[in-house]
Amino acid sequence: MEIRRVTAEERLTTSYPLQAYAFDRSPLPAAQIEGWRDRLPYWAETRTLVAEADGSTVACVSAIPMRQNLRGTVLPMAGVASVATHPLARRQGHIRALLHQLLDEMRDEGHPLSALYPFRPSFYARFGFVGLPKARTVSFSPADLGPLLRAELPGELAWERIGAGYPAYRAFTEECLRRRHGFAVFDAQRAVAVRDDDNRWLVTARLDGRTVGAVTYRIDGHGGHLVADELLAEDPYGRMLLLGFFARHIDQVTRITVQIPPDELPELWLTDFDVQVEARVNSPEAAAPMARLLSLDALTGRPAGTGRVLVELTGDRWLAGTHLLDGGSGQLEVTSAVAAGSSTPTATLTAAGLSALAYGVLDPMEVHLRELGSVPADAAAELRRIFSRQVPYLFADF
Repeated sequence: MEIRRVTAEERLTTSYPLQAYAFDRSPLPAAQIEGWRDRLPYWAETRTLVAEADGSTVACVSAIPMRQNLRGTVLPMAGVASVATHPLARRQGHIRALLHQLLDEMRDEGHPLSALYPFRPSFYARFGFVGLPKARTVSFSPADLGPLLRAELPGELAWERIGAGYPAYRAFTEECLRRRHGFAVFDAQRAVAVRDDDNRWLVTARLDGRTVGAVTYRIDGHGGHLVADELLAEDPYGRMLLLGFFARHIDQVTRITVQIPPDELPELWLTDFDVQVEARVNSPEAAAPMARLLSLDALTGRPAGTGRVLVELTGDRWLAGTHLLDGGSGQLEVTSAVAAGSSTPTATLTAAGLSALAYGVLDPMEVHLRELGSVPADAAAELRRIFSRQVPYLFADF
């Protein structure tokens, strides 16, 4: 087996057929296959590796250069996608070899974080990835938004097709990236696909001349559904302005569905609000995202509580060794045990265990109970002070 990086043009005959077989209906119509070439510009910065045997492609993986907010700092992130194997070559270790090389390369080139949407979480858990919360889907009748038609809300709305409004939408997602933990966006070349497809409406909410909310959506027909994508709001004003816009469709659609961040509480948006909230997770079609640290550089300088603990990292290709984590200055300092003058670790963590703490999705005791590390009670208290619980919101879907 040989592993090599393919060019954008080579994807048409190497990785695309495999990922289409794995993630789309199969076999694909000829017209859809011909459309692959039109998507190549959006993948120009994506790194694709293929495994070949006897001149044929047997497996492929890709990494999308992205940026993600980790505890208030925006860092380069490798979004893993298009992981697929020829049906006659499955369960032969090709993906393991490809992922090792892909993440080696992305880490060496300065990407300390990685995230993905798994076909099966337990498979990626072996590579140190840990689960993140899934965005919620909210469904309700526009009639329940009736009170908002009479509300006098500050601010204003703008309505246009996404093709025309893309610059404002992109700018607002960049603002969300700067202030929201876990938020991730594509590079500029990949992100413009939504502009070029131009198959959504965009409504933005503005307050005092500043964008405080945005959502894209489509309507499937009169008397049908308004299907919205991610509802992005900086504050309750932004959210209420967008919901007020949806309220204006009472006589046009019967149902509204919208994606919301995992920490939103739509049951508290309004009184007598009949709402269905769902976060369905199953494999392989509705998985929650996963993420991991690829380098301890991702932690250095992050805001931290005043804990101090010596941690041994074990069983991982990219994170290993014993390190002192010290948040005494309010910013996390990561020092090797040798430099710190200490040798006996007070906690042992796997890469998934440390990633779970960094992303704020597990308490140190849960890390212990999930067998992602050995964390005595005193070490758990220190780690709890360093890594406060937070709810990451990945946003980008890839």
